[in-house]
Amino acid sequence: MNERESLPPEYFARVYAENDDPWGFATRPYEARKYAATLDALPRNRYQSAFEIGCSIGVLTEQLAGRCERLLAVDVAGRALEQARKRCRHLPHVRLARMAVPDEFPDECFDLILVSEVGYYWGWDGLATAQQLISEHLKPHGHLLLVHWTPFVEDYPLTGDQVHEAFLQGADAGNGLRHLISSRQETYRMDLFERRD
Repeated sequence: MNERESLPPEYFARVYAENDDPWGFATRPYEARKYAATLDALPRNRYQSAFEIGCSIGVLTEQLAGRCERLLAVDVAGRALEQARKRCRHLPHVRLARMAVPDEFPDECFDLILVSEVGYYWGWDGLATAQQLISEHLKPHGHLLLVHWTPFVEDYPLTGDQVHEAFLQGADAGNGLRHLISSRQETYRMDLFERRD
């Protein structure tokens, strides 16, 4: 089992210092298709209050905003947030904040939490803490959507599959989440959960 700790904020500061869009979120057709699939996976047309963990430069944030009355999007990288603020400046119902989840977490509840391409940056302890906080801050009948790259990446403490399997095991163990659907593509997977009453 991989016992590495969560990647520190300095890791992401270095990545964004070298490239404004290191993963090609704004330019790669693969990302555009994945974002469309992410939005299609949401069971409701509108959410009252959503929380996007790891918004990066805000490409998905801007699209997700159209489905939300209020959206809080956070990232640990200040340089990425600068771009997200520019991209979402025309969206007054979107709040962007610098936050290192799970060490920091907002003191509010949401009917949608999105964890897209961020869970594998946590070590096992961070993942366990994130699972607990997400479950506690999801409103009854609220949705949690996980979307992660599945191939192994040397730098990352976990794989996307390990993240998703941990949430599935938590649901089986009675953590308050009910698993609704799974979807697997060649290089990424999605899992949708709902908060029980």
